[in-house]
Amino acid sequence: MSGEILLREDRGPVAHLTLNRPGQLNALSDGLLAALDAELDRLEGQRETRVVVLKGAGRAFCAGHDLKEMQAKRQAEDGGAQGFHDLFTACGTVMQKIRALPQPVIAEVHGIATAAGCQLVASCDLAVAAEDTRFGVNGVNIGLFCSTPMVALSRNIPTKHTFEMLVTGEFLSAPRARDLGLVNRVVPAEALAAETEALAETIAAKLGSAVRIGKRAFYDQLERPLADAYALTGEVMVENMLNPDTNEGVQAFIEKRPPGWTQ
Repeated sequence: MSGEILLREDRGPVAHLTLNRPGQLNALSDGLLAALDAELDRLEGQRETRVVVLKGAGRAFCAGHDLKEMQAKRQAEDGGAQGFHDLFTACGTVMQKIRALPQPVIAEVHGIATAAGCQLVASCDLAVAAEDTRFGVNGVNIGLFCSTPMVALSRNIPTKHTFEMLVTGEFLSAPRARDLGLVNRVVPAEALAAETEALAETIAAKLGSAVRIGKRAFYDQLERPLADAYALTGEVMVENMLNPDTNEGVQAFIEKRPPGWTQ
């Protein structure tokens, strides 16, 4: 799949999807988002798969969007507007497909889950985290407010805690993330895979049709449709990315130097 940037392993009724860009901390490149999108489409029609586990290879679950790839989009004649629009639309589509997937999706989280990576955890139906995992929506630190990640995050944890994360760029520990409702279980790192598999097998043992119906009903009864929120915040993210100071903040982060902002 897409040069094996996304791996799949089936263990009976449980499908394990692994983000496989360890050198980039599994950042969500255009290619990885496309691979996820395609695999979610395949899974939708595979009734033999009862549960999906989503995890990351290497040192982290997912560090968000690929900033270097995003910066390269600025070389377009429109300064990157269309490229950014396509990126945030594609990301929002993947997040919504996770929710719409008939099978429950469990995030198996370790290392860090930041920005769109934290959004990915929040978009999954369940999450199990290693006790040393850190969660954050840290875009504000480089001048990019995490508008699309906040859609999923604000549907998981209370609004004041979500907003504090968004405006401070500070991390949550795994125990705190559990207390606020972002993750279900926190375990020692060496027990992460076994705990996640046990949860997946428990769910997979239930009546598949009941779980599918129940998942759809669970989200249907929740507040505003995600599509409306993602359409709005996707455009906000495009506007934000076109801000020159955001460009400077992202580039400074890549170059590991303080940003020289004008505002």
